[in-house]
Amino acid sequence: MAENTDAKWYVVHTYSGYENKVATDLEKMVENRKMQDLILDIKIPTETVTEIKDDKVREIERKIFPGYVLIKMIVTDDSWYVVRNTRGVTGFVGPASKPVPLTDSEVAALGVEKHSVEVGYKVGDNVKIIDGPLSDYTGIVGEIDIVKNNVTVVISMFGRETPAQLELDQVALID
Repeated sequence: MAENTDAKWYVVHTYSGYENKVATDLEKMVENRKMQDLILDIKIPTETVTEIKDDKVREIERKIFPGYVLIKMIVTDDSWYVVRNTRGVTGFVGPASKPVPLTDSEVAALGVEKHSVEVGYKVGDNVKIIDGPLSDYTGIVGEIDIVKNNVTVVISMFGRETPAQLELDQVALID
């Protein structure tokens, strides 16, 4: 199925503790009513937290926004009705329960849609800067931060080693 560009992410408010129930109920309704083309994805933003309690270390998954579920959908009367009338849903986030889509930057900040990044270089490799004001400089990769989309390249500038913070796609491996 091709990615639909009309679909946007919306935030739905639920009773606290009902997020998982709302998500599974919605998935069942989408399946039963064959609405996969209108309601594309349902997510509950979570984070993995390492908890140390009574000298025991364990990792737990914690909801980042308790009481909220994110839904990627195309808003029509039918899709709005299905979501709005799911048990545990108190409404869409927005003025007068009118759904307001998240902006692309909000979606990126929430980390809802993961974009996997693969780089062809590693720490210690010689690279060439291919974009930006330092274009055509060469240097050595000092640090790579996939999450922040950053790479630190140590370049020699005016006889000094200078670290430059760049985006991952601004650098290419020297063959």
